Formats: sequence, structure tokens, C-alpha cells
Amino acid sequence: MVTIGTFLGGVWANESWGRYWGWDPKETWALVTVLIYSFVAHMRFIPGFRGNFVYSFASLISFSSVLMTYFGVNYYLSGLHSYAKGDPVPVPTFVYYTVIVVAVVSVIAYITNRRYEKLKPLEKQ
Repeated sequence: MVTIGTFLGGVWANESWGRYWGWDPKETWALVTVLIYSFVAHMRFIPGFRGNFVYSFASLISFSSVLMTYFGVNYYLSGLHSYAKGDPVPVPTFVYYTVIVVAVVSVIAYITNRRYEKLKPLEKQ
């Protein structure tokens, strides 16, 4: 949906402003989100990136790019599509706490996944 929206937004921009792309922060982050999700969709073709944990972790990180596109750009980067004109707004403390919680939960999930993968061959015997 983000890919379709980015392409349709380019068509709309051409009709409105006479150009498809303007390198506005919102447009750029929409492109970054499309590229990140394209990578996640194609990870299954890379042997080192196969597996449930890697896919789940990449999906979690890629969702953070969606949050940055829709919230971060609007309030923290000034551009045509944002509300960030004027005084810089400090980053709320919950953002730092969220990053720490996601990192801790990811490490715990990685350790649990490693233990599960070690036990998996023993269950087949």
C-alpha cells in the first residue's frame, strides 16, 4: 500500500505542481519505507537472512520506518508536508524508552530462538 501510495502521490504531484518528485522529507521517507519493505520481502532469497526470527526482527524494524514516515517527519523535519515549521520540538522521552524496550525484547527473543533451534534436532530423534 505504501508503494502504491508513493507512486500515486507522484502522479498527483505532477498534476498539482508540475513535477513527480521534489525530495521533500516526507517523499524521501516514503521512498525509504518502500525500499526497506522491498528488502524485507526479498530477504527469503538471501541464505543468511532466512528464518522466523530474522524475518520478525526485520519486520519490527521496518515498521519503525513507517512510524518515522508518518509521525517523525510531520513533527521533527521541516518540509512541504510537515508541521515542524518554527522552533524545534524535543524528542519525547517515551521514544528512547521504546527503543530500549524493543532492543531488550529482541535480544531475549534471539536468545530464546537460539535455544529452540538447538533443541529442534533433538526432538526429531
